[in-house]
Amino acid sequence: MEEERGLKRVIEERRGINRVEYKVKSVIVTCDTYEKIFVDAVNVSPLGMGIIAPKDTGDLVGRQIIIVADTLIMYADVIRQVPMEDGTFQIGIHARQFTPAVLQYLFEHIAE
Repeated sequence: MEEERGLKRVIEERRGINRVEYKVKSVIVTCDTYEKIFVDAVNVSPLGMGIIAPKDTGDLVGRQIIIVADTLIMYADVIRQVPMEDGTFQIGIHARQFTPAVLQYLFEHIAE
């Protein structure tokens, strides 16, 4: 019984990972067209980040992206794109596991 409570406590603590206030200029690369979109990554956590995209960003929902933010590279699906009062967009993502094709693209093109 005590062991069960301890396990439950560990699970609760893992779910309680908080994001930290952190803002860095970043770039999104769309996996289908290789379009680059310069964005701000904010509130970074080990599980994800917030993304603020400019006013002229097209619809990204349902698309796969690579985001490069400072020392973090993430492969993700865009799951939501919410317009903000100032016309920018808040982008919601869900991380994906890197595939060999995506890693190959990164190694060949990331510095362009």
